[in-house]
Amino acid sequence: MIFKRVVVISDPHCGHKLGLTHPDFDARPNNTQSRDYKAWRVRRKCYKWYEGKCEELKPVDVLIINGDAVDGKGSKSGGTEQLTSDRTEQVDMAAALIQMWDAKNIVMSHGTSYHTGRDEDWEDHIFKHRWLEDRMRKIGGHDTVSINGVVFDYKHHIGKSSIPHGRFTALAREHLWNQLWALRGEYPEAQIIIRSHVHYHVYCGDTDWLAVITPALQAYGSKFGARIPSGTVDYGLLHFDVTDKGDWSWQSHILRFKDNKRAHLLEL
Repeated sequence: MIFKRVVVISDPHCGHKLGLTHPDFDARPNNTQSRDYKAWRVRRKCYKWYEGKCEELKPVDVLIINGDAVDGKGSKSGGTEQLTSDRTEQVDMAAALIQMWDAKNIVMSHGTSYHTGRDEDWEDHIFKHRWLEDRMRKIGGHDTVSINGVVFDYKHHIGKSSIPHGRFTALAREHLWNQLWALRGEYPEAQIIIRSHVHYHVYCGDTDWLAVITPALQAYGSKFGARIPSGTVDYGLLHFDVTDKGDWSWQSHILRFKDNKRAHLLEL
């Protein structure tokens, strides 16, 4: 059966100490007892998993990068969580990770302004990057792409829920808004709704449609994540296979950090 493979990634937050980091940008700290060394070990584990998924899922026809490819200056934590706050370097870091997929076509959405630029869109520099310019097709805030007749509606932002069962509400609402726009004839009707931003993975739908929040590619343990919100976090990515007849299937790929269980337990 002939099909096109679609991979969806989001939230690598390149430049953060727990962001997805290519080894070319990741020197090993000298002090093996330091927090920086522990963060480096997490980054290396995440990268090894990501590298394995790149090889497992190739060849890729379409790569969707759904926002927050770079982390920005980290001003809310005074830059203390940044591996680098140089946005030009962060753009190169992200481009190196994207290049690994060797995808035939790449589309992107803009992430949150705090991370990707309040007055400018640093992800535009990824879109124009010399390593990727011949494969980049589109970048925007909210877009659609048709793959073998199946329409993907993708946007970075979605509302966050503080209760487990409320996580599906925002997704169902996004599907309904898409249907209302389509009834007005002003927006394509989508079979697959893709959202990101909140760093957890849930989905809903029926026989005709799917709405999904992607897992993130930033490991958990940031100051904000540890001190303020409650809830689970999911690390990973998605892939879809769309046949030439317009049938589709999909799979989540999730990395679990089971080593963290002991790290969070103080035994006295």
